[in-house]
Amino acid sequence: MDIPENINFDMSRPLPETQPWSKKFWEGAKEGKLLVQHCKDCDTNIFYPRKICPECWSKNLDWIEASGKASVYMFSTAYDMVEPRFWEDIPYTIAYVDLEEGVRLMTRIVDCKPEDIKIDMKVEVVFRKLNDDFYLPYFRPVGK
Repeated sequence: MDIPENINFDMSRPLPETQPWSKKFWEGAKEGKLLVQHCKDCDTNIFYPRKICPECWSKNLDWIEASGKASVYMFSTAYDMVEPRFWEDIPYTIAYVDLEEGVRLMTRIVDCKPEDIKIDMKVEVVFRKLNDDFYLPYFRPVGK
């Protein structure tokens, strides 16, 4: 198949889009810390980073370092039909994990075979370098 010359296929990995209110999260990840926001007014832990608390609408937010311990809530493994820039990763597993701090986040499960992943499996955070500016929090089975 001939590809028209006017089509640009950018095969680089997408970078996270940062906002002023998420800057601290990315700084923490670069240092190997999983940070979640914390509302000082209603004592709610918050993830993903936001400008205001989704529970009480307060702007009185701070950050806490999460333990990095979680359990798998749900997951899906890609074996095919992904963007070409992710072909080298196949198979890979995307999951929602529940942190001990009471927040749920989307991540990848790494360092185990896809068939070994189970709902409620205990996992822990591990950071992988995307480039010099970004480290991504992934999760692996506890004890790996």
